[in-house]
Formats: sequence, C-alpha cells, structure tokens
Amino acid sequence: MVPFMRILGIETSCDETAAAVVERNAEGHCNVLSDVVLSQLDEHSAYGGVVPEIAARAHVEALDELIEQALKRANVSLADVDAIAATSGPGLIGGLLVGLMTGKAIARAAGKPLYAINHLEGHALTARLTHGLSFPYLVLLVSGGHTQLILVRGVGQYERWGTTIDDALGEAFDKTAKLLGLPYPGGPAVERMARDGNADRFDFPRPLVGEARLDFSFSGLKTAVRQAAQDIAPLSDQDVADICASFQRAISRTLKDRIGRGLQRFKREFPATGEKPALVVAGGVAANLELRATLQALCDKNGFRFIAPPLSLCTDNAVMIAWAGLERMATGVAPDTLDVQPRSRWPLDANAETLIGFGKRGAKA
Repeated sequence: MVPFMRILGIETSCDETAAAVVERNAEGHCNVLSDVVLSQLDEHSAYGGVVPEIAARAHVEALDELIEQALKRANVSLADVDAIAATSGPGLIGGLLVGLMTGKAIARAAGKPLYAINHLEGHALTARLTHGLSFPYLVLLVSGGHTQLILVRGVGQYERWGTTIDDALGEAFDKTAKLLGLPYPGGPAVERMARDGNADRFDFPRPLVGEARLDFSFSGLKTAVRQAAQDIAPLSDQDVADICASFQRAISRTLKDRIGRGLQRFKREFPATGEKPALVVAGGVAANLELRATLQALCDKNGFRFIAPPLSLCTDNAVMIAWAGLERMATGVAPDTLDVQPRSRWPLDANAETLIGFGKRGAKA
C-alpha cells in the first residue's frame, strides 16, 4: 500500500504565481491543505497579452512570500513536507527558471526530493484529484498556449490524438478580442459580447471539420473574423456582439466535430473499460459556458461522462503540480536530480509527430 504523502507544489509557467500544499492518503484520496495564487492580470492587460520579462520579474517578487503563505495556511513547516514539486515546462522560460530554481533551493536546503513537473501533466491528472477518475480517459486541453486531445493511459503514459496545427484556441480568442477592441484576457470578453449577439449573421469557417484526423486549426477562422470586421467597419457594439457570437458558434461546431470523432475512436479502442468512459476538459478556455454545453451534450449523446474540474483547477495553479508530483511518487517514479533544466517546450507525448513550432528547444506541441 502506498504510504501517506504530503508535497509542496510551485507553479510559475506563465502569468500566475502559485504555491500549494497537498496530501495524498494510502487510498489515493486527496486533501488540499492550501492553494495560493497571485494573478498578474493587471501587469499585462495594458499590453493585450503576457509580456515574458514582466512575468518573470513578478514571479521573483512574489514567489517566496506565496510559499510562506501556503505553508502557513496548511499549518505545516518544510519539515512536514515529503517532497517539492515545481513546474519545469512547458511555458515562458523566465518564469520556469524562477519556480524551478526556487524548488531546487528548497529541496537542497530542506533535504527533500524534487519532482520537475510537466505543466500539461498537471492538467491531465487533475480529474483524478477532483473525481477519483480511473485510467484510461480522454483530456481536451484548451488554453492560451495549447489545444490538444490526449489519451491518458496512466501516470506518465500519454498519447496525443489531436493538436492544433497553428493557433491555440485561447490564442484565437485573445487575438479576436484584440482585433475587435475588447479587453484582455480575450476569452471572457468575447463570451460576454456573444451573449447579446446574433450567431447567424456571419457564417465563419470551421477548419478541418469532416476530416478523419483529430487535429485542430484556428488561423483561418481568425482571418475570416478580421475580414468580416474590415468589411463592415466602423463597428457598432451590435456588430462586435454579432461577430463574437458567430465566432463562438464556429468554435463550438468545430469542437463538436473534432471531439465527437475522438469519442468514437475511444469507444473503438476501449470497448469495455468497466465503467462509463470520460472526457475531461481543462485549461482556461474550459470556463466558456457555450463550449462546456456543447461538450456536455456531445458526451451525453455518446455515453461519456463529462468532467470539468472547478475553474480554479482548470487555470494555472500549484495544486495540480503538487498532485502530479504525488501521483508520480505513488507510482514509484524516482525524483529528479538537482541539475534538471526547465524546458520551454515539452510535449506530453514525446513520440507524437511534430505539427507546429519545432525549434532548437524541441517540439512545442
């Protein structure tokens, strides 16, 4: 039987600084003792997106205090913690350096093992923390940097079934919002405007719909939005609302086709898993209510459980990093050495074909 374990998690991959203390008992159940997150939204909103240098500086200024808060709220000291888990990639290299170096320093000073965690693995395993989900299951990861459909076979066992060949879905939302003069972050702004819009006004493209492959593409949709806005400029508030509603519908219909095909593939490959199969949605875009409703209806139609962890655990947080560390400890994965390096690019499925952004640091997705 796996012993009781407690871990300190650190997350600094983008524009949230976070620390958390999480426990896992012998039966695999989780207890979140503390969860501290500091958003950098105000620092970046004026620029319409995340500025890496500003993000890294903010992590440096805030992280030590947040770790102290997390330990204090959990009513534990470093002596009571069994290991340290810190995000090691993918993400902005400056932020990753801050979090991982801090994790290394704490691990060395306190004599604790260090687990360098893939941020995407944190998202992929969160549903096991919140819902006790068994393997295998599907994860749709939709965020500002990633759009992927991933088969989760087990801890450290991931197959990428689909990925974006251009923009991530969150990036498409942000760029559309900026084009229309809406505030950052773009996803919530577009969703708010879409509520008062006519989704039938513009027939925007739905890239890759109907194709057997499970990949995603959003750059053509983004271009169509720009052309529509230019054709009717200057835009009224109603024009903006109609564009947002039509854009969101195109996204919804695209996901319905892409994910629907993924669910059918899962049923073919796992015809009898012993329990109702599950689709998990994670990442900041998972907050969009229309997209959630589309995925819920799709799962209902195909006999799947639809699982969306609480929003606080869908966006960047240290709880998921701590939990990923605990999962790795429980399966007997050896800790990392203190010479482990951060990786701005770190795909979960190292064997998947590279479709976007391959450079000196490796595959982006």
